[in-house]
Amino acid sequence: MSSPALWARWIVPLPLQSRACVAGDTGTALIAPSSGGSMLGLPGLRLPPAGFLFLLPFLLLLPAAPAPHRASYKPVIVVHGLFDSSYSFRHLLEYINETHPGTVVTVLDLFDGRESLRPLWEQVQGFREAVAPIMAKAPQGVHLICYSQGGLICRALLSVMDEHNVDSFISLSSPQMGQYGDTDYLKWLFPTSMRSNLYRICYSPWGQEFSICNYWHDPHHDDLYLNASSFLALINGERDHPNATAWRKNFLRVGRLVLIGGPDDGVITPWQSSFFGFYDANETVLEMEEQLVYLRDSFGLKTLLTRGAIVRCPMAEISHTAWHSNRTLYETCIEPWLS
Repeated sequence: MSSPALWARWIVPLPLQSRACVAGDTGTALIAPSSGGSMLGLPGLRLPPAGFLFLLPFLLLLPAAPAPHRASYKPVIVVHGLFDSSYSFRHLLEYINETHPGTVVTVLDLFDGRESLRPLWEQVQGFREAVAPIMAKAPQGVHLICYSQGGLICRALLSVMDEHNVDSFISLSSPQMGQYGDTDYLKWLFPTSMRSNLYRICYSPWGQEFSICNYWHDPHHDDLYLNASSFLALINGERDHPNATAWRKNFLRVGRLVLIGGPDDGVITPWQSSFFGFYDANETVLEMEEQLVYLRDSFGLKTLLTRGAIVRCPMAEISHTAWHSNRTLYETCIEPWLS
């Protein structure tokens, strides 16, 4: 096949009364109808010279200029939340297909429904086995969209996977600093407990067998949380463990962290947990920059912010179960980062 430098120098004659631009390394050539008279007596038309007509058959044999290449989009991997399944993301899938046609989107169908209550490290292992082949086939990188509890699973994946190639990690209304609230989910799972005494269950070996207890964060019993939490305290780097340095290095491989949440969520408590904010002992919300995990840069949060790799996108008037189906939210907070 001829190189662009070769074909760009040739201009194949176009039909009369037409205009076209052909771009190449020698500039842009414009073909336009003449404004003068015509040998046929028709105003504005003039036959090409005889020498050019002699070359016409040879010019027509030249290979056509290649069609412009449309850059392909990176694959998208979607991880669902508590009691969810892949079906919940049909609207999100539709939006991506409309705005970024041709994008390969995989909504992982693992740990659906009640299976999402399995311990989070067990789920992390299952999702790791599912995403690794997708990443291996996408040397240009992938995007993660992870909803609610799934956002914590994805953050753990970024920590434990040495060679992940995640460009954008989009955390969609996820309790990144933990959960401390009386929600319908909690009342269904532990009907006789309130948030004030749930620590007695969650901070026991038996309680840590439930996913929701893996990120239960009682600000009034911080010492118990640090000692008993087998998941959140570890990925936050709040408790020493031998993999802390490697996990931090892995997490910092991510290209961009997009945090999405809002005050009308109704489930994530406090809602600022979606942005790494959380209660102090007086239940006053401290923002991300006031949290110890940020100040100590224990897993790389401060480093990400310093390099401009954290995007915060708060939106009001969206309930917890509507984040992945709201078109405005998608266009504002998700679509811009799906390169």
